[in-house]
Amino acid sequence: MKIKKVLVSQPEPEDSEKSPFNDLSEQFNLDISFRKFIRIESIGTKEFRTQRIHIPDYTAIIFTSKNAVDHFFGLCEELRIQIADSMKYFCTSEAIALYLQKYIQYRKRKIFFGKNNFDDLLDIIKKHKNERFVFPCAENHKKDIPQRLSQEKIKFVSAPIYRTVSENLSDLDIDQFDMLVFFSPFGIKSLMENFPGFKQGNKLIAAFGHITANAVKEARLKPNILAPTKTAPSMTMAIEEYLKDQNK
Repeated sequence: MKIKKVLVSQPEPEDSEKSPFNDLSEQFNLDISFRKFIRIESIGTKEFRTQRIHIPDYTAIIFTSKNAVDHFFGLCEELRIQIADSMKYFCTSEAIALYLQKYIQYRKRKIFFGKNNFDDLLDIIKKHKNERFVFPCAENHKKDIPQRLSQEKIKFVSAPIYRTVSENLSDLDIDQFDMLVFFSPFGIKSLMENFPGFKQGNKLIAAFGHITANAVKEARLKPNILAPTKTAPSMTMAIEEYLKDQNK
């Protein structure tokens, strides 16, 4: 099967010429389109209040994404909550920690961060067991982080403050594409919600991460291209490997 049109379920890169998808397009003469399949939205102040979480009662915050940072401070602003200068911030990566500068005076706060995974951060958190932690997260977040915190007897509360919802794709002709590229299980959920009669047929489906691949299978579809792998740590590299193999 000749692959010509590819749909990537993400927003178009700001600098498309520097995107690895642009290199892929030129190398294999592909017509690559981008379209957001999902969006992140706040649960709102009314719904948050039903959780009965009083943020000033806590002395530390755990951030695992920039989305969590944005929605947490946005919620605090709406609720007119003043975050104490003594609040401590624990982030899974330095990039997230630096992102806090958007909302706080970075140099005047106690900020800790791990090396891009929660295990590193947990080692730091365990040294601050006297703190009372709040964990801002997605409504449909995985339970692994709360379980780890509970196992270590960390005093914390999970605070769902945002959710992932499907975009309206009614104007999209899904049948015109030869390959669909997904980076999260929510993208697969959006596909099936927007196109309930969707049949894969000869279409190729590329999935990033085992959770996304499992979502493809649960939707009774077949993941043809998987990433990351030892030889293809990125999605574009995995697609390149597949297309090279097909062209042999």
